[in-house]
Amino acid sequence: MLRRILLASAGAMALSGAAFAAEPAPAPPPAPPPPLWSGFYVGGNAGGTWSNNNSVATATGNVASSPGFDPLGIASAGLATTSVPVKIDGFIGGGQWGDNYQFANRWVGGFESDFQGIATGNHTTTLFSQATAVVAGVGSTNQNLTASRRLDWLGTDRVRIGFLISPTFLAYATGGVAYGDTRASVAIAQTVSPGFPGASFGTFNQTLAGWTAGGGVEWLFYPNWSLKVEYLYYDLGHVNFTMSPLVNFVGGVPVTVGASTASTRFNGNIVRAGLNYHFDLSMLAPIFAQF
Repeated sequence: MLRRILLASAGAMALSGAAFAAEPAPAPPPAPPPPLWSGFYVGGNAGGTWSNNNSVATATGNVASSPGFDPLGIASAGLATTSVPVKIDGFIGGGQWGDNYQFANRWVGGFESDFQGIATGNHTTTLFSQATAVVAGVGSTNQNLTASRRLDWLGTDRVRIGFLISPTFLAYATGGVAYGDTRASVAIAQTVSPGFPGASFGTFNQTLAGWTAGGGVEWLFYPNWSLKVEYLYYDLGHVNFTMSPLVNFVGGVPVTVGASTASTRFNGNIVRAGLNYHFDLSMLAPIFAQF
């Protein structure tokens, strides 16, 4: 009887050991998939901008032709040929949208567009200046010159290429086309002692296109959300515009003494921070499959 019990126990233990040996070890949990940067995104940005070129230049040729009146024309043209400092700087803010494609595991390429407005103190920077030139046999010529520049809004269309320093941290370079609404104006007022008034003025208002380049870093801090810090240099080009003839009055008779033009360049720098939301297009696959 004891022998049967021992044999039965040994058989049960053998079967139990075989069962345990046949059961596979639990598999380790799968590693979380790396974040994917591919897809469409939209966001907003805010920062500051300041111009590289900070001047408006005027050039005036002497066209006086009345006998004995040329000294006044020379003096007036000399005063009306100058360069005055006029800045464009202030707050910039707007929105951006784009599309990324992650390839070769650690590279991200794509394109981005943005559009933003620019706000300065009075949205116009104005300069007041005064000068005096002595004219032999006539007197002195006094001048007040006022110049202003504006950049009301700026947009860009750019390509981006970046490298993933870590799965969630992207460093990138960017470049492309920039365009913006530019404005400039110059007004010259002259008086010749003992009191001959003269004036010339001109304005420029046009949407200009140029180029932009820069770079930045972007951090995917939460699924579908990222923060970026970016620097851009933009150059919309050099502009020239013709002013009205510089006219002085002698004995109540208007006499043209100068032909004036003005020029400036619209280029500058942008530093801004942005927040992006990245759409997961794979979630839309079941919806598209129904159509």
